[in-house]
Amino acid sequence: MATQVVFNIDPKIKAKAMKRAKREGVPFASVLKFAAKAFAEGRFSIDVVEEIRPEKLKVWGRESRALERGKGRHFASAQEAQAFVESL
Repeated sequence: MATQVVFNIDPKIKAKAMKRAKREGVPFASVLKFAAKAFAEGRFSIDVVEEIRPEKLKVWGRESRALERGKGRHFASAQEAQAFVESL
């Protein structure tokens, strides 16, 4: 039994990936399946560096200093904290 995964991807990236898969004789769906399996098994890791806007760094620094003094925001969960950071 299989499940379906739906996600959005930049059309240019998709086109380049599909072209490479075709050139190598592998269906694009198989590339995605192999990548997901390798990632789940720990044989594939992702190293992503996000460019952080200066405004976000300023707020992040202010909040970090407030937390060190025990006066920062208190979050009920890691997801709530992450949502706050992403909203900056």
